[in-house]
Amino acid sequence: MDDWTERPDHPEEACGVFGVFAPGEDVARLTYFGLHALQHRGQESAGIAVGDGETVTVTKNLGLVSRVFKESDLDSLVGDVAIGHTRYSTTGSSTSWENAQPHLSFIGTQIVALAHNGNLVNTYDLREGLKGRGIRFRSTTDSEVIASLVGAFTQQHSHIRDGVRESMKLIKGAYATTLITENALYAFRDPNGVRPLVLGRIADHGWVVTSETCALDIVGAQHVRDIKPGEIIKISEAGLEAAQGVPARNHALCIFEYVYFARPDSVMNGCSMHEARRRMGEGLAAEAPADADLVIGVPDSGIPAAIGFAQGSGLPYGEGFAKNRYVGRTFISPSQTIRQQGIRLKLNPLKSAISGKRLVVADDSIVRGNTTRKLVQLLREAGAAEVHMRITSPPVTWPCFYGIDTDTHEQLIAATHTVEEVRRHIGADSLAYLSLDAMVGATGKAAERFCLACFNGDYPIEISESVREGKMSLERC
Repeated sequence: MDDWTERPDHPEEACGVFGVFAPGEDVARLTYFGLHALQHRGQESAGIAVGDGETVTVTKNLGLVSRVFKESDLDSLVGDVAIGHTRYSTTGSSTSWENAQPHLSFIGTQIVALAHNGNLVNTYDLREGLKGRGIRFRSTTDSEVIASLVGAFTQQHSHIRDGVRESMKLIKGAYATTLITENALYAFRDPNGVRPLVLGRIADHGWVVTSETCALDIVGAQHVRDIKPGEIIKISEAGLEAAQGVPARNHALCIFEYVYFARPDSVMNGCSMHEARRRMGEGLAAEAPADADLVIGVPDSGIPAAIGFAQGSGLPYGEGFAKNRYVGRTFISPSQTIRQQGIRLKLNPLKSAISGKRLVVADDSIVRGNTTRKLVQLLREAGAAEVHMRITSPPVTWPCFYGIDTDTHEQLIAATHTVEEVRRHIGADSLAYLSLDAMVGATGKAAERFCLACFNGDYPIEISESVREGKMSLERC
């Protein structure tokens, strides 16, 4: 039976990272507010690590950023360099404190902290190899594997940057990673650039690396550039040093950053996320028009798409939902009465706006189908005469191995059902998906710049058969 805890129909991201080197600034508070800007990327745990010139201290716990940190925590985290992390788990338990990040690790007597966004595809082999060298693990995450690998190689080569470089030669998958010592900040990104990582400047004395530009904005940093695929950045009193850790491969930024993950006020590769989503809505209006009275969007990523659909179709745009923005992943089970209300914990229809109306409803994706079905039911109960679902991405038919939690192949409704079967399942009067070409075209970039594996099964990073078997439970021809 479906209940309120059922995961939503859009893909779920792994996490967000933030790092700052700014002598004389309150780096813990800068990191705290940076994590607030990245809270949409993960709500299960949060953590901050600070280097004070002598050692590294970490505070982390389960829950939202505002729940994890108190004023006294931030007052105690004093230093010139810090990293932070907000997590949605794709590997490892989501209810384990040990799996919260940043991870602390020892390199000899030196303490380092590491935070990671993404997912490795050779974690098991790396972990077993490290265990064989006597390394013990406290968590079940691939992030701790990266930290341990960097530590092991650094002890061999004496320099952390060399340890990172040697680790990058072995790890396979998607990773946007920050690391601090007591007095320096490091950042490195996988050679395909699957997960985003950007560099920013605070006045003339500080630097920031983070998952999205919206986190630069909140701390007053200016966007400088993206961290390049395969690049290693080191920031210390000596300034910024950049070097290629491993050769860059074909760029493969996850297209879902544009469709859903990134905040609408973020910019990636020179493209505004809000504008890309608005153009996706325009594309839907051209490809799949509907005879309707009102266009509404499912908050938040569906809003600019709905605006674009309205502009492209000439139909009026309106608000159709009130959103409770203070509902994260709660650890308190609701009563049976509340459980039956399901999606209303987060969204509630505006009856006065939609009653008697034929609606076009814009949303970013349908992964499993059950949440969208409940959404359509809510709109009908609120008096909608018709509900025409318009989705700003193609059908999701292949699972992700690089840090998006899309479950197994057979759990993706579009992998086993036609569009018409999905329409009947969700109870809409009509259903249309945006074409792959139109989705990519809305970004202003070429298709070769993205990972599109969720839609076409073309994985840019090789996946071993043993890893595939965990998610590929159906044969495709």
